[in-house]
Amino acid sequence: MKRILFIILAVVAIFLVISFSFVSMARQRGDNLYGVSPSFGFGGGAAPIEAPAAAEAPLPATDLFSAEEAARQSVDNAVVNQQGQDRLVIKNADLAVVVKDPEARMKEISALAVEMGGFVVSSNLYQSTYSPNGIQVPEAMVVIRVPSERLDEALERIKEGASDVQYENISGQDVTSQYVDLQSQLKAKQAAEKKLLEILDQAQRAEDVLAIYLQVQTVQSEIEVLKGQIKFYEESAALSAISVRLIAEQSAQPIEIGPWTPSGAAKEAIQDLILFFQNFVDFLIYFVLSILPSLILIAIPLYFVYLAGRAVYRRVNKSKVNVEEKEEIKK
Repeated sequence: MKRILFIILAVVAIFLVISFSFVSMARQRGDNLYGVSPSFGFGGGAAPIEAPAAAEAPLPATDLFSAEEAARQSVDNAVVNQQGQDRLVIKNADLAVVVKDPEARMKEISALAVEMGGFVVSSNLYQSTYSPNGIQVPEAMVVIRVPSERLDEALERIKEGASDVQYENISGQDVTSQYVDLQSQLKAKQAAEKKLLEILDQAQRAEDVLAIYLQVQTVQSEIEVLKGQIKFYEESAALSAISVRLIAEQSAQPIEIGPWTPSGAAKEAIQDLILFFQNFVDFLIYFVLSILPSLILIAIPLYFVYLAGRAVYRRVNKSKVNVEEKEEIKK
């Protein structure tokens, strides 16, 4: 019997090793099918076509680089003096207040933003259900932007007349270094654009004009991107965002414990039973359609392995018995 178990375990181990080998080969084949070889260009073979370099222009590019570097150096020197100047800080606030009428209060906050020179980013009025009473009460969410120097004033006016302030959070982000770095890049790109335009005016050949024109277009695109980023920082620092959640007073009332109702408990028990039955049926369906076929696929080769091992064991045992009988006869 020990030999049978040993043979079965050995065959199972061989079967598992072969299975893992096939899985690894399949994964490697999938990588070769969908992967991109690093030694080839994307799309198969040819190297990507590069734009004409500035060296093709009739004048050397050293003046262009020196102009860009000089512009960057001048702004970098300004960074040293930036410590004594005002910092560029983006301030935002987030709070939740309990009010009698969220809809009316949302309109008042929207009017407050316009009055202070800001604007309304978004406003939303919706119904929320609170347990255990199951009542529906109105709630609102409004996001406004006001001048950063009037942020504290706006917060105080928003909290006026509120029954409660559930939470209030004010955050600040110093973006001075990022802002100065963007200005440095912008100044360098503008100096490079000016130098490229001067070279373009002096170009004679058509291919030189085309090459320099392409470089000018690239630099101008980068300038517009930098201007947009600088404008974003300036506007974010100038106008603070305030997110206000308006909660109705009904939802903030303490829970009242009413009389015990067995019918409600029975209803919940029946609902739980129905949910359990649905989940059990879903499990049976998944087991029959997914798990059971997988177990059958695994059991079939194991069964054949068992039959082969048993046949080998019987043959070996039979030959051993024959040998023993012959030896007894000789004796």
